[in-house]
Amino acid sequence: MVSFEMNDEESKLLLNVLERYHSHLEVEIVRTNRREFRDALKEREKQLKGLIERMKKIVK
Repeated sequence: MVSFEMNDEESKLLLNVLERYHSHLEVEIVRTNRREFRDALKEREKQLKGLIERMKKIVK
């Protein structure tokens, strides 16, 4: 397990970056023709959604 501390401003920034990346990832999934690559992107999206939800719980 990895852990580190962030202040409120940093945690908000990180959440914003994750959410922006998620929106770009959704577009990439739609535009991807190769099934294997699309499946890998969908798995990444699933993990990313989990991270975003965890971050939302701790961001003030």
